[in-house]
Amino acid sequence: MRSDPTRLSQLGAGSEPDIAAMLLARVGDRQLGLRTRQQDWTWDEVVRESAARAELAAELRRDGPFHIGVLLDNTEDFVFWLGAAALAGAVIVGINPTRGDAELAAEIRHADCQLIVTDTAGFERLRGLDHGLDADRFLVTDDPDYTGRVRAHQVAPAAAAGVGPESLLLLLFTSGTTGASKAVKCSQGRLARIAAAATAKFGHVRSDVDYCCMPLFHGNAIMALWAPALANGATICLTPKFSASQFLPDVRYFGATFFTYVGKAMGYLLATEERPDDADNTLVRGFGTEASPQDQAEFRRRFGAVLHEGYGSSEGGNAAVPDPAAPPGALGRPAHPGIAVVDPQTRADCPVAVLDEHGRVTNADDAVGEIVDKTGARDFEGYYKNDAADAEKVRDGWYWTGDLGYRDEAGFLYFAGRRGDWIRVDGENTSALTVERVLRRHPRVISAGVYAVPDPRSGDQVMAAIEVADPDGFDAAEFAAYLAGQADLGSKGTPRFLRISARLPVTGSNKVLKRELQQQRWHTGDPVYRWAGRGEPAYTRMTDGDKRSLDAEFATYGRQSYLRDGGKIR
Repeated sequence: MRSDPTRLSQLGAGSEPDIAAMLLARVGDRQLGLRTRQQDWTWDEVVRESAARAELAAELRRDGPFHIGVLLDNTEDFVFWLGAAALAGAVIVGINPTRGDAELAAEIRHADCQLIVTDTAGFERLRGLDHGLDADRFLVTDDPDYTGRVRAHQVAPAAAAGVGPESLLLLLFTSGTTGASKAVKCSQGRLARIAAAATAKFGHVRSDVDYCCMPLFHGNAIMALWAPALANGATICLTPKFSASQFLPDVRYFGATFFTYVGKAMGYLLATEERPDDADNTLVRGFGTEASPQDQAEFRRRFGAVLHEGYGSSEGGNAAVPDPAAPPGALGRPAHPGIAVVDPQTRADCPVAVLDEHGRVTNADDAVGEIVDKTGARDFEGYYKNDAADAEKVRDGWYWTGDLGYRDEAGFLYFAGRRGDWIRVDGENTSALTVERVLRRHPRVISAGVYAVPDPRSGDQVMAAIEVADPDGFDAAEFAAYLAGQADLGSKGTPRFLRISARLPVTGSNKVLKRELQQQRWHTGDPVYRWAGRGEPAYTRMTDGDKRSLDAEFATYGRQSYLRDGGKIR
């Protein structure tokens, strides 16, 4: 490996940076770069640990894509291997431990991993799976032999020949909440640009102490926390996994000022018992997705920190920029004139949304469409070995986000859910996201997922799965009365089915796995309640006989095929 000092001098001089150069700029930096409960490292030490692993990886490299799978909790080694890949010109493939065994092996094969970094538990899980790798292609971080090998490769930090902004750095598998996951490409240059944009938007500074409680195999933690911290020389603090009960103790222990989240994690935090000293902490702000305006306000009241809701995806495509004047629930203003909301069938721009006094869209069929970028893909670098998905994402020169949205008369842009989250009930479209926000407002609801299930005669019906602490104590009558009193919940959006769970299935990034829920429908061991009548909602718990009778209705009306795959009715 060789150093290239000219690249270091170019940082901040107008040329596009890369992650390797940003790391090398931290050599000699005595600021704390990484902390766990067990140990601290300065930024200089972080870079040197990364360089040692880069040298080890180079020694172990084989022909073919230089792809390194990482199956670890949020440990220091995950951070060191991110840096190692950047310096070595390798690619990190974040392996999601929540996948089933077959899916786990398939993703390792699809991503062409030639080396796996994991711990003993991960190694034991992968042993015998059909991933195509021999045992000698595993580095087991809690094995004493691994520590010795790393120490034997201590070298002066440097970047491999040819490393630059265009070098591929990450393959990030999408969450797969509503469909099969895909491996998103992210280059060093793109990640550096994301870091710069996050710094400008959310005020990252060197004195920040960034608490990383979201998994590092996902874009949320890497793009919104690790990369901005590297760009600014801030301190990264790790917890192995997200824990609502450990959140505040960790924040206080590290003196954290910033963190990232997703909506389900926020639900767990707000479901913890409130204490008089909750606001006695160092947090200033957080960044994430899927927290409702009510959740944001409640978090600020309890914990004294501001939450910044963002819009984006691992694929890229910044559609909105923050605006202090934006109404609650709005993403902000379109990022540039090419951002539009269009009818996917006609490609025509959707009309402006008409909002009632509750902020509900009264002309949803016309106003809600797909968010697109008419100027093209911009930062989208494609999916790994998936030309069909690439072609679906970029069509006729437009970048199709796969997200639904609308614009109000003042020009503000709103998110209305994923394309697969649009439920058609009695000929009218209903946003699953809107219904989920109403459900999550209930004080006993920790998390919620809303999805379409087939109606025995035609179209869809709305089903909701909610997570509560005590499913056996669920009061169906009280919950029905709550729904009836929500002015922003339309009659078509009120769930016809309620699944009550102590633990909903989630992706590795803590997003509710609605694809799995949709496939199961009412056939689950969790209690399921149904509202079959008209007027005000009234729920009755379904028996096994009720479920069989409902299935039989599909045969009566010739729609039994809709029960075979759990698919959404179109």
